[in-house]
Amino acid sequence: MSRPLWQESASTIADGVDKGTLAVDDVVRAHEEVAAAWEPHVHAYLTRVPGGIRPDGSADKPPGRKLLNGVPVAIKDNLCTKGVATTCGSRILEGYLPPYDATVVRRLKAHGAVIVGKTNLDEFAMGSSTENSGYGTSRNPYDVSRVPGGSSGGSAVAVATGSAAVALGSETGGSVRQPAAFTNLLGLKPTYGRLSRYGLVAFASSMDQVGIFSRSASDGARTLAALSGHDPLDATSLPGPALDFDALDLGEGAARGLTVGVPRALLGEGLDDDVAEGMRIVEAALKAAGATVRDVTLLPPSSWVATYYLLATAEASSNLARFDGIRYGLRKPAGNVLDLYRETREAGFGAEVKRRILLGTYALSAGYYEAYYGKAQKARRRIQQDLTAALEGCDALLFPTTPTPAFKIGEKADDPLAMYLSDIFTIGANLAGLPALSVPAGFTGGGLPVGVQFTARAAREDLLYRLAAALEHQLSDPMERRWPTKPS
Repeated sequence: MSRPLWQESASTIADGVDKGTLAVDDVVRAHEEVAAAWEPHVHAYLTRVPGGIRPDGSADKPPGRKLLNGVPVAIKDNLCTKGVATTCGSRILEGYLPPYDATVVRRLKAHGAVIVGKTNLDEFAMGSSTENSGYGTSRNPYDVSRVPGGSSGGSAVAVATGSAAVALGSETGGSVRQPAAFTNLLGLKPTYGRLSRYGLVAFASSMDQVGIFSRSASDGARTLAALSGHDPLDATSLPGPALDFDALDLGEGAARGLTVGVPRALLGEGLDDDVAEGMRIVEAALKAAGATVRDVTLLPPSSWVATYYLLATAEASSNLARFDGIRYGLRKPAGNVLDLYRETREAGFGAEVKRRILLGTYALSAGYYEAYYGKAQKARRRIQQDLTAALEGCDALLFPTTPTPAFKIGEKADDPLAMYLSDIFTIGANLAGLPALSVPAGFTGGGLPVGVQFTARAAREDLLYRLAAALEHQLSDPMERRWPTKPS
């Protein structure tokens, strides 16, 4: 092989293990060595598992070949893993050991994946920088003074540095796509219901979705194929079969004949020059790949932000009521039940989680429900209709993923509104339940990654990966990527 094992694609690893030309122990050891070298600098993991969690015979049987055989995978620490700590980045769940696997974890095992660890995140997935973790901040490997994005920052860092070939995160308002853009990765937010949420600790149940970090379109599509398909354990799981990876066209002509819409009127004030340049580069590459690019009209994304933060905080206030010191996790001693609730939640929750619980409880309170939550639900429906209408004449829409490249650690920590606005371009897909994929779009002059994203109609993740593959053929081989340099 021309590259070290830790730089190889998931596809190369799986094929090598299948053919017997690669040993799983060697693959895992190579990735563990990278993790050990990088971890003091970036804090990607909350729990590392020496040797990895491997299929043990109890996993489901895949309906064909094992798509991820021997592939090292990192998992965001809000996905339940049987017998391995699952903290959601919160002190209130410190030491919690789930008695079961999330469905996506079970399917990873079924396809032969090796789970190398649980990754850091903003507490209960509430944040855009991974600065809100109860266990310390993760750092961007391209500049350790900057954030890796959030809330799935740890998973992004694991793949970007090479300690995992692919990783799972979760998305409620951009928490996979934004860190993917900040760390030179592909980040998929699938259609709502495409991947099972069984075993994903809830933040906002009507928007939460498991997502995938990868270094190439092929690796991401392969992982989606392994994880997708109906799950009877999840009432919101979509019917239908898994994505057929072998039938997916990821060749040089993958984008030929596709139409991509650009909401150009929205790409003005507040958009960083390097991000705007990334958009121009991708538009030109799409045209060269045989796609048609045309302008479309959409509502201003500022309406997305207001709608999202009303609905998401309302759902969070309800979902997090279960963390009370009675059933699992942290319990503070107290003289009565009310004080036990109060003391436990005060000690266990961080500032951002408390802020969102308060906002959500207010929005749902008597006298304010219709004025805030009710209006936000109507606005959400209007946003869904707007995006659906724009997609009627297009196969996909092209947006920036973030308004700026990665920002400095602490830069927005004391300004929640500025932090929330970093999700301005990602929130729409979550409100509408549509699939979206962030792809690399070059670097700033200072070496920071830039990302743009595609959004498609429901259940058309295949189109997103076709567009990503076409860009790879036009712009660069994703395996010959610009890797981050480890600090000395």
